[in-house]
Amino acid sequence: MANTYTLIASNTVGSGGAANIQFTSIPQTYTDLLIKISGRANDTGTNLVLTLNSTSTISSIALRGYGSGYTSDTSTTAVLRMVEPSNFTASTFASAEIYIPNYTSSNNKSWSADGVIENNDTDSAQALIAGLTSIAVAITSITLAPITGSFVQYSTAYLYGISNS
Repeated sequence: MANTYTLIASNTVGSGGAANIQFTSIPQTYTDLLIKISGRANDTGTNLVLTLNSTSTISSIALRGYGSGYTSDTSTTAVLRMVEPSNFTASTFASAEIYIPNYTSSNNKSWSADGVIENNDTDSAQALIAGLTSIAVAITSITLAPITGSFVQYSTAYLYGISNS
């Protein structure tokens, strides 16, 4: 079974920044969704919130690796530490992917994410996150937003539909 990826929408933040990146009116013609993000915030926080159909109450578990160790945690909000903070190396952007299988089903929705934040000075990190939400309808909108601050110019996000055929 071959997988095909189709770009549904893309978003590049312009001058002045943006409080969030949104994908709305997501077509229901694919099997899965994939979001690719390259983001930087104008604040020192690294947290990015994932909202599906206006719901950010999403259980998640995360494993994060740092240059000097690791942490793991659970959350009831889809908080991804996947946006480059303003106090890290200038002009660098965090990179992340979020995968949402079976987004059109009437069952609870699972998702997974992985991403990296880099700082050429002292601190870099990688995160692997798995989540579940009780949204029992098809996903029609997705919002990504830094918890504090906003996305800076040239932050990007791409939404792909995946067809298994």
